[in-house]
Amino acid sequence: MKTRVLIFEDNLPYRESLVMLINMSQHLECVGAFADCRDIVSKAQDLRPDLVLMDVDMPKVNGLEGLILLRKHFPSLKILMQTVFDDDERVFACICAGADGYILKKASPLDLMKGIDELLAGGAPMTSSVARQVLRLVSTQNQVKAPDTFNLTERELEVLGYLVQGLSYKMIADKCFVSTNTINAHIRKIYEKLQVHSGPQAVAKAIEKKLV
Repeated sequence: MKTRVLIFEDNLPYRESLVMLINMSQHLECVGAFADCRDIVSKAQDLRPDLVLMDVDMPKVNGLEGLILLRKHFPSLKILMQTVFDDDERVFACICAGADGYILKKASPLDLMKGIDELLAGGAPMTSSVARQVLRLVSTQNQVKAPDTFNLTERELEVLGYLVQGLSYKMIADKCFVSTNTINAHIRKIYEKLQVHSGPQAVAKAIEKKLV
């Protein structure tokens, strides 16, 4: 069964190229493509996507607003953000709102497809320049210095460390010599204890609180 992808992108030629790229894949299919995030909740309910690929900057209802709405109504939905910008405010706002990954539009089609596959495999894809922004941002926001492990177990801290390194769930499972289902369970507990909802949020908090 193919992974259902829903696209929100206001640039028509780029949106059409994304639809074509997705539908050329053997394991993906585009179930809808729209120019902005108006009625995004009802569209997601009707089209039942497994993954949303969304631009940040759109007219009327932008990607950040759409992200917040989707995360509220579909907490487990995979959401990959795209933009031509990698500035601090946009990156951190999207990550704090629950984006699962953040890739610049200048990334090649191959890198975009790799990012989608990484996200579907449990990773948290970020263009390298975006990753550097995240690391820099969390390092400047260390307002709470007291050490706090959030009651994470030794194994959970190990898994969190691998998440920070950008490893997929399968790669982490191989490192820990356990099944992917076991890693999924560990990561659900990590999210719960850190009070986050996505891989990038967990990575940001891990670095901010110096957990790894």
